[in-house]
Amino acid sequence: MSNVIAIVGMTGSGKSEAAEFLKTKGYDVLRFGSVVDDAVEEAGLPWTSENTAIYRKKLREELGMETIAVKMLPKILESLKKNKKLVLDGLYSWEEYVYLEKKIPGFVILCIFASPEVRYKRLEIRKERSFTKEEARKRDVDEVVATNKGGPIAISDYLIKNEETKENFKKELENFLDYLQNEQY
Repeated sequence: MSNVIAIVGMTGSGKSEAAEFLKTKGYDVLRFGSVVDDAVEEAGLPWTSENTAIYRKKLREELGMETIAVKMLPKILESLKKNKKLVLDGLYSWEEYVYLEKKIPGFVILCIFASPEVRYKRLEIRKERSFTKEEARKRDVDEVVATNKGGPIAISDYLIKNEETKENFKKELENFLDYLQNEQY
């Protein structure tokens, strides 16, 4: 069974919810988006969809498309020293994947899918990091075009469709853990 799971999917699909579930199963969780959130905070700006978009772009322009993974690697390695099970919540770009594959070979990619209609409704009512439908659509396009998000989604090892109840989603996550154990990752 792989000890590192990278969760991919579009905003509002349920990546963080999956990460929280896996945390109850003994996994440490590191959220890739925290790098951007920290940059916005360090700049003294409030969290808004516009500010995070600016800093996602700025970080990658200044430091390369794999910058989020590069910045996360020390935290990843430190976490793996403490706990052999780790979830990377929100791997984004193809370049991040390529970078991490060299540093942590054999991690498993779990893709969480939900249709735009479902995700946009969720994002409008989400307590933290909420988006209007227009903001969410703009972010979708930006993530696919500007961050090369499609690659890790396309090569994911396992897909969960998350459009039903939370109970059903948890059952699907249990099935995923069974899959990992049976596949001997």
